[in-house]
Amino acid sequence: MTNLAKAGTFEIGSRTVKRFGYGAMQLAGPGVFGPPKDRAAALAVLREAVTSGVDHIDTSEAYGPHVTNQLIREALHPYPKELVLVTKVGAKRGPQGTWEPAFSAADIASQVDDNLRHLAVDVLDVVNLRIMYSALGPAEGSIEAQLAALMKQQRAGKVRHIGLSNVTARQVEEGRAMTEIACVQNLYNLVQRQDDALIDSLAAASIAYVPFFPLGGFSPLQSSALSEVARQLGATPMQVALAWLLRRSPNILLIPGTSSVEHLRENLAAAALELPADALTALNAI
Repeated sequence: MTNLAKAGTFEIGSRTVKRFGYGAMQLAGPGVFGPPKDRAAALAVLREAVTSGVDHIDTSEAYGPHVTNQLIREALHPYPKELVLVTKVGAKRGPQGTWEPAFSAADIASQVDDNLRHLAVDVLDVVNLRIMYSALGPAEGSIEAQLAALMKQQRAGKVRHIGLSNVTARQVEEGRAMTEIACVQNLYNLVQRQDDALIDSLAAASIAYVPFFPLGGFSPLQSSALSEVARQLGATPMQVALAWLLRRSPNILLIPGTSSVEHLRENLAAAALELPADALTALNAI
């Protein structure tokens, strides 16, 4: 059994993927803007991920922009049949790298077409609709118009499955009332657990939850507590944080990102990391 297989599998729409995937965001330049410092290294990371058994890669046209999708195509096309590419629409980059909302019907149609072209596919496996009502995280507001625009692209045969990103529980309910939602991608980790109830409700509905920034928001004291557990287990803090997320709920899919093959291998090893009861108790108390 490979390390990744030990983490199990879960469904995104009609596709079954290993629970440990890869996020391509860090392959772009500084600030997720512009080309990578080392293009050959970026391509090597993507190829190593797939060789290691990763069958779920997260990307976006906004990363670069266009950079990560072009790298994915160069490194992996023609794609293995088991590989699921998950991308996003709803945001664009300003000329200085700012993140700006872009969710008019025309914006969404253009972003879908850009994803298709740069990834060199006829249909996108999963497209997450990112909601950007606030720069500080999820904020209430209807998502009906944006989601209807993405659903139009789905009816046109360009999108198989629809997900939501940076959303509130109420927006998830609104989305599910309109269409089948394959996954939700929000900020969640050991110390930022505001989505606890949402994760449990999605698990009950067999909907995948994909957390980003698995080590974001730690205070020095919290980092010390995590580091102590890692020391006791002979692992890195990142490995422990990822292993905790896998234990948190069976519908959680991981997409840690890196631009280093060595760091990628270190992350993937977390799929096989066992967390004894005392370690879980300590982590849950952070």
